[in-house]
Amino acid sequence: MKERDVVTICGSMAGVSPTAAYSPAQPQPTTPSPFSFSVASTRWSSRHSIDISSLLLRFLSLLFSFVSALSLAAPSPSKKKGEESTSFSKHPELMYCFIVSIIAFLYSAFQLFKGVCDIAHRGILISDKLSDYISFILDQLVGYLLISSSSVTVLAIQQIEQTTSLRKPAIVSMSMSFATYLVIALCALFSGYKLCKRIIW
Repeated sequence: MKERDVVTICGSMAGVSPTAAYSPAQPQPTTPSPFSFSVASTRWSSRHSIDISSLLLRFLSLLFSFVSALSLAAPSPSKKKGEESTSFSKHPELMYCFIVSIIAFLYSAFQLFKGVCDIAHRGILISDKLSDYISFILDQLVGYLLISSSSVTVLAIQQIEQTTSLRKPAIVSMSMSFATYLVIALCALFSGYKLCKRIIW
């Protein structure tokens, strides 16, 4: 006797239709857990808040680096009596600080533009994975350039005479360069945090 006939006879004896007795058990639909949605929304909100904070820091580094470069490049005000006017290009240390400030300004402008694009259209400019690696490496490099330029500018300020009109712009440039370094260091921490989360997850 075939298996189907056995199932039919048993189903008839139990008062169940043969079709219902022979049909396999259907899988029950599973209801998605609300915890999965909460975890996903928490991750998205955390990522969004980090992006907004990074965007604000990039704007500050853009502003500080611009002021640092402008303080050296802008012409000095009218000289007072007894002051000597000198150009920052005659001092290699100040020239190095000016070039690094320009590099930091361009890098901050690029990161600011990329951050806006990432928030508006995620991954349209550079993929998230590649962006995290590039930001982490370049933040370290730009931070090193800024702290080195600030250090050599301190030595240049000590060599500049009190009577020259270049001393105050050099002090402003050094201060803004160091402030830019602090902001870039915070950006590097954010970049490292996002990179670690990507590697772990």
